[in-house]
Amino acid sequence: MTLATTSPSMPPPRVEGGFLARLRQRLFSTWFDALVTLAFGALVVWVAWRVIDWAFVDAVWTVAQRSRCHAGRSGACWALLAARGRLILFGLYPHDQHWRSSLACLAIVLTIGLSFVPRFWGLKRLPALWFVGFGTFIALMYGGVFGLDVVTTEKWGGLSLTVLIFAAVVMIGTPLAVALALARRSKLPVVRGLAGLLIDVVRSLPLLTILFTAAVVVPLVLPDWAQGDKLVPVILAYALFFACYQAEIIRAGMQAIPPGQEEATAALGMKYWSRVFDILLPQAFRYSLPSTINQFVITFKETSIVTIIGFFELMASGNAAIGTGNWAGQYVEVYVFVALIYFVFVFGLSRYGAYLERRARLRNV
Repeated sequence: MTLATTSPSMPPPRVEGGFLARLRQRLFSTWFDALVTLAFGALVVWVAWRVIDWAFVDAVWTVAQRSRCHAGRSGACWALLAARGRLILFGLYPHDQHWRSSLACLAIVLTIGLSFVPRFWGLKRLPALWFVGFGTFIALMYGGVFGLDVVTTEKWGGLSLTVLIFAAVVMIGTPLAVALALARRSKLPVVRGLAGLLIDVVRSLPLLTILFTAAVVVPLVLPDWAQGDKLVPVILAYALFFACYQAEIIRAGMQAIPPGQEEATAALGMKYWSRVFDILLPQAFRYSLPSTINQFVITFKETSIVTIIGFFELMASGNAAIGTGNWAGQYVEVYVFVALIYFVFVFGLSRYGAYLERRARLRNV
């Protein structure tokens, strides 16, 4: 009997040539590919040059040269940021107290950043971090302590208010979403039905309707002693809206877990809350991570809706910056600046989501 011999696995074929050879093969392999590559490359170069020329080469940077902005120049008038930039970033907050708004915004951003560090992931450390961060923000923005003048929420605005609404909605809405997801998976029909009804009703309504109801309709039916700050019910209503969407995302992550895992933990005698927090939720968040990051991005962008009910957030502050005759023509520069701020936060969230996905894959290897 002859034993069959197996030859060693062959190495992958070597690709001859360097970068230029691969570039020529992919982009200039035929005359049609070469034509498309040259045409598209010329278009990209032309668009890039027009943007650079408008934003930098032919731009106006100082208020002293403001007259050039109205002299038919085609460049950007960034002098607007020097004259009206404070209004965009701080809204109606008192001018001499802008340092407080800057530090408060920095405190929230730092709190969000530290929340992304695995060292702070814990049932004690993370709530303590958010308590300190929000306490610092309220103390700086509202005042009344350490000799700071009181500034009511009607004067809060700009980037600080946008970041506050986003952070508060996520902080309040995420635990509520977990509770709703667990309630909808409950074995008790009443609990499961009420949770499903609440989620379906809230998700069937536009966010603007919910915020308008919280800001205008609810105070009309409450007694005077129960009517507090206008910003609080708006944040709570937004958090409920966020929680109902996020609850379905978390529930989808739970359904992706093989049922045998929960059955095995129950057979081992693990208690319900131990099964949930140690087995189910970590895997559910990992499975639903892309959708969760997407929900965070949508939540941050939709903070601009609060301007309709009277809050001076970032977008409303930008519109106010061009509300005078001197700068009415520079709306493009304002929207580019505001869009850049949104892009920085959204890009940071997306990169953090990519980091978590890589970390989860490495732990599964």
